[in-house]
Amino acid sequence: MLRDTFKHKGKRQQLAAIVEAKGVKDAKVLEAIRTIPRHLFMDSSFEDHAYQDKAFPIAADQTISQPYTVGFQSELLEIKKGDMVLEIGTGSGYQTAVLCELGAKVYSIERQRELYRKTKLFLSKIGYRPKHLSFGDGYKGWPEYAPFDKIIVTAGAPYVPKPLLAQLKVGGRLVIPVGDKVQVMTLFIRKSAKEFEKREFGDFRFVPLLEDRN
Repeated sequence: MLRDTFKHKGKRQQLAAIVEAKGVKDAKVLEAIRTIPRHLFMDSSFEDHAYQDKAFPIAADQTISQPYTVGFQSELLEIKKGDMVLEIGTGSGYQTAVLCELGAKVYSIERQRELYRKTKLFLSKIGYRPKHLSFGDGYKGWPEYAPFDKIIVTAGAPYVPKPLLAQLKVGGRLVIPVGDKVQVMTLFIRKSAKEFEKREFGDFRFVPLLEDRN
């Protein structure tokens, strides 16, 4: 049962206020957090916790990211309506929904087949229509649709995959958590064909980004 009640909506207002208090100021990002029924993206046994600012387990040993982290990454991307955005790690689809709310054309890749199937079905059920969802290896990016205006990686990467930098438009932004046990949120802005500006924004914790070893 996909129920979204006044109580849920009230809790979302509170959640957006918490995320804003922690430093996310982008009005459109906060509005997306107020709009999207996060409880529906989680196992019903976690429903009471859906609007806490915490990460929670979902299928395939993955987690739904902390709302503050989703807000922080989304704000760093500076999405404009119509931007082509590559998302590495569809996961529960919550970040995907935020990108859709921001007006992005979303191309999203998920490495876990079970999660990919479940999320693809679920997003269309609640009315979110990413341009393309794919099951595959995010380290390779998505060359067929490149270049992208923005790229977001939603899992911890031990290094920055070169194909992702290569698939970014000049002027484009890549947001990626880099590191093994603890990740540093890192922003790359493509200044020219060969030149990237790099900025770092503190420590976060993510589940690891899985690479296809075959």
